[in-house]
Amino acid sequence: MVPDLPANPLSIELTLSHRRFWWQIDDEDEQPEQWHASADITLLDPCPDEFRHVGDVSLVIADLTKERNLLDSVVLGEWALEFIAETVIDPDKGRLHPELDATLSPGPPRMLILRRVELAEPWRGHGLGTALIASSLRILTPDARIGACRVSPLDFRCSGDRVSAELASVRAGSMLERVGFRRWNGVHIVDLRNPALLDARMEILDQWWPESEAKES
Repeated sequence: MVPDLPANPLSIELTLSHRRFWWQIDDEDEQPEQWHASADITLLDPCPDEFRHVGDVSLVIADLTKERNLLDSVVLGEWALEFIAETVIDPDKGRLHPELDATLSPGPPRMLILRRVELAEPWRGHGLGTALIASSLRILTPDARIGACRVSPLDFRCSGDRVSAELASVRAGSMLERVGFRRWNGVHIVDLRNPALLDARMEILDQWWPESEAKES
């Protein structure tokens, strides 16, 4: 049964944009790179205007060969700064801890950090968050080797009491694990070439593709 959504989710477009201040034009100023993925229903498809914006994914790419400074924590977050310090054993070449390095496919010495995911209320509860995370990561795969995200109850303090925050944290971790993330030293990580990132779209495609064909016929 096709779920009740404001529009066909196959009509969602991802628009990726890179942010920096206009005056940050020195070579080192582009790091860390701030990226934003906006998910919206294409204007060519019918959808009430108030429901066209589906959600947002906020990401940062950190060059692992760059010497870190405290200012990076503003963009990366303190947990990411600490995680990079713990996992990169050779900053000149961006080499990761051997135990971690052995589990990853080859790729550029850069880390893609998932900072925030938010879906508009009418689009929640149908697995779209998972699919949009996977798609955003996959699009940026040529630019990095590893993805990382810290899931903590502190991120869900607005959920209410401590128990609610803990449950929300567990659900968020499970969502990440469905697209190939795994916990390593307290942080969820993913090989950006993990096939699970591709497979994440299949459930929605299977639900909605026949519906799309039926409407066209």
